[in-house]
Amino acid sequence: MNAHFPPHDPGHVPVMLAEVMDYLAPRDGGRYVDGTFGGGGYARAILAAADCRLWGIDRDPAAIARGDALAATCPDGRGGSRLRLLHGGFGDMAALLAEDGVTTVDGIVLDLGVSSYQIDEADRGFSFRMDGPLDMRMADTGPTAADVVNTLPEDELADIIYHYGEERLSRRVARAIVAARAESPLLRTTQLADVVRSVVRPDRSGIDPATRTFQGLRIHVNDELGQIRRVLEQAPALLAPGGRLVVVSFHSLEDRLVKQAMSSAAGRMPAPSRHDPRAMTARAAPTRFTLLTGRPIRPGPAETSRNPRARSARLRAMECITPPPASEPAA
Repeated sequence: MNAHFPPHDPGHVPVMLAEVMDYLAPRDGGRYVDGTFGGGGYARAILAAADCRLWGIDRDPAAIARGDALAATCPDGRGGSRLRLLHGGFGDMAALLAEDGVTTVDGIVLDLGVSSYQIDEADRGFSFRMDGPLDMRMADTGPTAADVVNTLPEDELADIIYHYGEERLSRRVARAIVAARAESPLLRTTQLADVVRSVVRPDRSGIDPATRTFQGLRIHVNDELGQIRRVLEQAPALLAPGGRLVVVSFHSLEDRLVKQAMSSAAGRMPAPSRHDPRAMTARAAPTRFTLLTGRPIRPGPAETSRNPRARSARLRAMECITPPPASEPAA
């Protein structure tokens, strides 16, 4: 296999690619999953690094369509491709793979959050910097962001913006949205951004005041945290001994879920208080996994200089070290 990464699609810059490849360590004959196929940046590098097979999962039909061209360049020598594309959410990873006859793999990589393709296409409605329909859906089904901001009660909007956007002025923003939609429905990204900016002043961080509100609505519209919880529950059972899970997250809500799931799988849960009687009998339970990253790995200054969108990225990884006990169903 080509030891050098092939040129990536100029419309997509895979974040922390070198670090992802180091931790995933693809090998000849291995089977891997890119649970967030997107622009195919990781997939392209994995297929180039080893004579392996890869399943690319994405709920965005546009991403699956883009992947067809890459699949055509990866023949398996038997008339097929080493890249298999599966349309669906990564929260349904186990079921999607099972439908394709796959029950264990040697590595899984996830790049959480919105993709550059989705942000850069104004018609997808993710960006507050470009005018477009207020959509924000990663798939092509379900309520749009416009449906959410024009129909939900004020207190529900405030809770979404507070919990998913971490916007401390969420109640003020929700009140402004409800007042604005009483005049006319909010149907465009720039309409919503202007409403938010009218009640949230820029701070010293330099980020746009609309950033947190857009993040909160996007996470709600796409059930992003639910998808992450589900895949983190499924991934350990999919990993064969020696298999690795590598996750790149972009904000604290995502990273907290990844940290908790990996720590739990590796038996790194907090010990009971010394005042708790259970501390006298507590014993570390055997674990099938070990953490490869004690603290999250961050991108270097050279990468954040080339790609500012990488600046908030955090990578965590763990490895399966033993097969499941005989009493558990074989994965």
